Amino acid sequence: MIKDSVPAVESAMSAPRWRSLLFVPAHVSRFVEMAHERGADGIILDLEDSVPQDQKGEARRQLTESVAKVVRKGASVLVRVNRGLRALAADLDAAVIAGVNALVLPKTDSAEWVSEIANAVSELERERSLAPGGIRFVAQIETPGALQRLAAIASAHPRMVAMALGPEDFSAAVGGSPEFDLLLAPNLSVLFAARAAGLLPLGFIGSIGEFSDTNKLREAAIHARRLGFAGALAIHPTQVALFNEAFSPNGQELEWAHSVVTAEHDAATRGLSAFSLNGRMIDPPVVRRAYEILALASNK
Repeated sequence: MIKDSVPAVESAMSAPRWRSLLFVPAHVSRFVEMAHERGADGIILDLEDSVPQDQKGEARRQLTESVAKVVRKGASVLVRVNRGLRALAADLDAAVIAGVNALVLPKTDSAEWVSEIANAVSELERERSLAPGGIRFVAQIETPGALQRLAAIASAHPRMVAMALGPEDFSAAVGGSPEFDLLLAPNLSVLFAARAAGLLPLGFIGSIGEFSDTNKLREAAIHARRLGFAGALAIHPTQVALFNEAFSPNGQELEWAHSVVTAEHDAATRGLSAFSLNGRMIDPPVVRRAYEILALASNK
């Protein structure tokens, strides 16, 4: 297999700011019509699980129009494709178009699979005069076998931008229920692999299907951000605002970050790289975290 090469300028693109990515069934026109009003950082037009088999063709045919609708307020546009080869080929033909920022790859289980899809996308980009490398990949990890290959998957191709555990599919694959004890270790594995490769880790420790208990969902999302996750996938509009809030710095964090940066500037004039602030030792890793918090706030 000849691996595709994406120009360095494209592979070095900065990671997007995705606190919330909302799934929208691509065949339901009323959901597509309202998607841009939901406040999500990105809209995932779903061609996979939420679309019945006999309606996938129509969902693909509507995709160009759907992309134009969901992008109206500036959200990123993603398309989740199918895993099977015949369906995937049809999905790529429909989804590699202007306006699509990324593809969500379900049940990703190897670096080779990512590379094969990348090659096909590059061919379509060239044929359609699209920017090379402009369409990124979000890998969903949904099988226990994929956990053994996370590092390879994360670094499989420059198009890779984010990874997320699919809690429902993963739990079913191991014969369990999407509960905290089962999902903690695989979520952390995805987090570590994504961060090591410079990707966005997306998700929280729990079932993506739980959206009615807003307090529980908010706590799970806040906990996920404290662990290091950057955002989460949403299957219901009510989850969007919770994720946007949970994965953004709050007022107390911003106050702390500003105080650290101010103190760091003062310490630098005195030739110090480590200093105390309010009874706590501050060193370069802590200063870096303060700058990251301020950067997150500026990119909201």
